[in-house]
Amino acid sequence: MTADFSLLLLAGILCAAGVYLLLERAIIKILLGIMIMSNGINLLILASGGPPGNPPIRGRGWGDNTVDSDPLSQAMILTAIVITAGVGAFILALAYRSYQFTTVDEVADDAEDTKIAKRSPTDAWSAPDRDASDDHTTGQPTELGDHVDYDDEDLEEAEAEARAESEARSRARREKEPTDGGEERHP
Repeated sequence: MTADFSLLLLAGILCAAGVYLLLERAIIKILLGIMIMSNGINLLILASGGPPGNPPIRGRGWGDNTVDSDPLSQAMILTAIVITAGVGAFILALAYRSYQFTTVDEVADDAEDTKIAKRSPTDAWSAPDRDASDDHTTGQPTELGDHVDYDDEDLEEAEAEARAESEARSRARREKEPTDGGEERHP
């Protein structure tokens, strides 16, 4: 079997253009990249299906072909077209929903992923610990276990707030404790 070089070259160009568009930040360009790459892969499947032949229906002929064409490649291409249409509809729904929220057709960087990427791989304490729930090395709960840092405050500020709260609680407990004479102490 000999392959048609122009068909293979066209499939390669379409796949390369699709990958290039997939790497863009705009959702519509990503959608176009998926569609173009899908067409390139469909051409590759068509080229791998062998030479053209008779329709894969018994008793039918086309031209002066002596062999039937491979129905498997045709079925795979039809399936790929349906899947690509479904993925395209899903990405269009995502693009519409994203446009409703941000009015921009661009995928933004995730702030938390950026912070995690900047951490040191050898220092576990450099990782962002938003809930400050447990010790990085032992896994044991800490005194900051209930503090959740939703406002993206610095951890030092959260620790200072937690210390101030625990000191206020301990001061309140000491004031309520009875002294030697059974009376409460007042500062």
